Amino acid sequence: MTIRTVEAFVFRVPLERPVSTSFGTMRDRPAVLVRLEDEAGTVGWGEIWCNWPACGAEHRARLLVTDIAPRVVGRPLPSPPGLWRELTAATDILGLQTGEAGPFAQVIAGLDIAYWDLTARRRGKPLARALTQRATSSVRAYASGIHIRDAEAVVAQSRAAGYRDFKVKVGFDFDRDLAAIRSLADQLEPGETLYADANQGFSESQARAFLQAVRNLGLGWMEEPVRVDSTETVWSGLAEIKIPLAGGENLIGCSAFDAAITAGHLSVIQPDAAKWGGVSGCFSVAKTALASGRRYCPHFLGAGIGLVASAHILAAAGGDGRLEIDVNANPLRDAVEPVWPDIRNGSLILPEGPGLGLVPALERLAPFETLKVGFGQP
Repeated sequence: MTIRTVEAFVFRVPLERPVSTSFGTMRDRPAVLVRLEDEAGTVGWGEIWCNWPACGAEHRARLLVTDIAPRVVGRPLPSPPGLWRELTAATDILGLQTGEAGPFAQVIAGLDIAYWDLTARRRGKPLARALTQRATSSVRAYASGIHIRDAEAVVAQSRAAGYRDFKVKVGFDFDRDLAAIRSLADQLEPGETLYADANQGFSESQARAFLQAVRNLGLGWMEEPVRVDSTETVWSGLAEIKIPLAGGENLIGCSAFDAAITAGHLSVIQPDAAKWGGVSGCFSVAKTALASGRRYCPHFLGAGIGLVASAHILAAAGGDGRLEIDVNANPLRDAVEPVWPDIRNGSLILPEGPGLGLVPALERLAPFETLKVGFGQP
């Protein structure tokens, strides 16, 4: 296969109600979408993670077309996993030189998603079936991005929309968060599960106190209670409290995931396909995690292309994982397909058709476009 053009589209949607985490606030929703076209005119779409810093979306789009696209366009390419490994190795020193290992990994991840979409379309197969013939046609999903202050109302809305699993963000006010999560747990209906995410917001002592206080609530997992680079002693101490610990969105590299899986402190492994690894890296991590008795639950907080890619990876990986779906308003997700995702009794049906099965509606996204850049010969 030979790629003829690589393009990046940047979109921004201002938010009437900012999306807050323990470490920062999003005042608009950004997205960087990747478009690849091969010599036959077949198109593939991907997405690059760009939520922070607030000015990062345009930077990643330019990084794609200036530093990565020239390595891809106009030459015969290996398989998607082969190209992902090649680009990762080729930019390793650049990431070290610039201190931007994250942006390089994110750009390569978005390109990998697009290349997989293109490859699966050429094969006439849905992406999940291009990964494995054993792929399922649906995945269990959970409502995410729920601020603890709004949780009672948003959980009720999400339940009405078909969700049976809910994740709330904590790490703001310890006592208030604790009271609210206890109240939420008491209101769960049969078959429902509650999860919590501190976004690295607790100190070790706070994390230990919080986990001890909620240990009888039946939480499905506690996500990133402390900094991901905390010592093994810290993580092992928290794991002893016997609430499943989750993490992975802030790990970079196969070796980092291998180490986390081998250490055993994380019960739930959560790489983000638009942030690191794309389809190639995350599917590999998923298989390793499942083989080691862990759960694979892809992290995602972005637009529609990355979400549907995450659904395909989970459907191919198998296991009892959950697909993360941010339930905050997001026109950049809805512009891919207004009626998708459609949640029914806690599960999501994957779109039919080759590749991702969906493409972005650029006419609906046009009012939000801030930058379009490309490389190659149209």
